[in-house]
Amino acid sequence: MPLSDDDVREILRIIDESDLGELRIQTDGFALHVVRGDRKIDGPAPARSPRSRQPEEAPATAPPPAHKADPADGPLTTIEAPMLGTFYRAEAPGKPPFVDVGQRVQPDTIVCIIEVMKMMNSVTAGVSGTILQIFAANAELVEYGQPLFEVERA
Repeated sequence: MPLSDDDVREILRIIDESDLGELRIQTDGFALHVVRGDRKIDGPAPARSPRSRQPEEAPATAPPPAHKADPADGPLTTIEAPMLGTFYRAEAPGKPPFVDVGQRVQPDTIVCIIEVMKMMNSVTAGVSGTILQIFAANAELVEYGQPLFEVERA
């Protein structure tokens, strides 16, 4: 049974009002992975009081890079999807793509956008290097952790 937009909003509301920092749900034909934006991945979620909550604004910065470079990785690095959503190579139809094969990128270079529930999320390279391969097709649904780009580190 597919979830409606209201079902997803209710799940997100419950997570927002709880102390959960991360939730992963996976069934046949459906996967949902939610990570609280105001929490460190390796630390506990901050304590919150539902009664004293103020409305929160969306963060003005891009989400964290999808891959942190590690010298032990070798010269090739994969930029992975940091979330489930629709992958877009450009900011709008008819616009040039953010990056192409052979293009040099810096850690803060925007390489794509992933749309989740009508919200556009910029994905940065997170590493300096040259784009060698683009794995996802424009307007394709991508999953959390799915390889999007291969980069030869500089």
